[in-house]
Amino acid sequence: MALTLALAALAVVLVFAVVRPHRWPEAVVAVPAAALLIGLDVISVDEALAEVQRLLPVVGFLAAVLVLARLCADEGVFRAAGAVMARTAGSSQNRLLAMVFVIAAATTAILSLDATVVLLTPVVLAMARLLQVPAAPHAYATAHLANSASLLFPVSNLTNLLAFATAGISFLHFTALMSLPWLAAIAVEFVVLRWVFRRELATPPVVESHAEIHLPVFALAVLGATLAGFVVTSMLGFSPAWAALGGVIVLGTQSLVRRRSTPSHLLSAADVPFLVFVLCLGVVVDAVMVNGLGDAMQGVLPDGTSLPALLGIAAVAAVLSNLVNNLPAVLVLLPLVAASGPAAVLAVLIGVNIGPNLTYVGSLANLLWRGVVRRDLTAGPVEFSRIGLCTVPATLVLSVVGLWAGVQLFGG
Repeated sequence: MALTLALAALAVVLVFAVVRPHRWPEAVVAVPAAALLIGLDVISVDEALAEVQRLLPVVGFLAAVLVLARLCADEGVFRAAGAVMARTAGSSQNRLLAMVFVIAAATTAILSLDATVVLLTPVVLAMARLLQVPAAPHAYATAHLANSASLLFPVSNLTNLLAFATAGISFLHFTALMSLPWLAAIAVEFVVLRWVFRRELATPPVVESHAEIHLPVFALAVLGATLAGFVVTSMLGFSPAWAALGGVIVLGTQSLVRRRSTPSHLLSAADVPFLVFVLCLGVVVDAVMVNGLGDAMQGVLPDGTSLPALLGIAAVAAVLSNLVNNLPAVLVLLPLVAASGPAAVLAVLIGVNIGPNLTYVGSLANLLWRGVVRRDLTAGPVEFSRIGLCTVPATLVLSVVGLWAGVQLFGG
């Protein structure tokens, strides 16, 4: 009965998060669901508090990165990126797609997948209208890279932050192990999407005179310093969240002084309701785990860290992501593979980051992207999954092979 109640609560929370009627925050259902499970003793107060305490540093880090991304947008970083893409396209859409890939991959890696979906994708759509080219190849590039290009840094995705905390390795070690999977994922996505959209890409851009590119030098310098700070704080044994907070303070102070932002604007950028949703979702998933799902999943996952085992772990993670969304999937799987070491943890991460390109249900970023592109192209669930089926299998396999090679090179 306890497991049935926990699974029902998880299903309700996930369905509400996917549908979001009247665009209500996900926390509207997640908070009472977690409270109900505690009240019915499906999960004890102590267990719920322990899960919240485990997630709090991750959620705090996420809040800082979200605010940093919004500040970069206010300072014109994404407008400059759009101008660079339009200027360098020339008469070739293939060159334009390559530039979209470079900027989307960098944005996802440094500022998280939410920045790519919410802040960069509208710029890419506007650029496609300006150049009078089909938007689909470039929009799907941002959708896919928001997921698959989020493998590189611990800060690139909420799932990464959770895996980073579980793996027990340094920022640099994490990045070294995930560099080959990241490069493999981007390369496969580029080759396959270029083939899928070969007809749309045959349309040459309309070359017009474009406005001057104004690079936000100060914002870019703060971003670079923040990224270096992630490495330094990790080496010194501190949380990289302190580096993110430093970037927010420096860039936020300038933005407030110049009146490009307001305190309320920055608070809204932190998306407090979503942070509360993450904490409550963690409690709901933990209730499912302690009441039997953990034991059941343990029998499905391969043992060890050989290449076949890593491929199996990533495949299970990818499938589970498309059944219940990647955030619950990573919360379910990480405790089960933690004892096997960082390689198994990162195999889960590859599965939950690349797998969501198969269906809209796979990640919340997919649902955000669907809302962003709705006015510019038809992107139904069948079309989204058709394109995902072209990219996900090869991307998943080659990324896991890259992880296995990284473990041989860097240890893990």
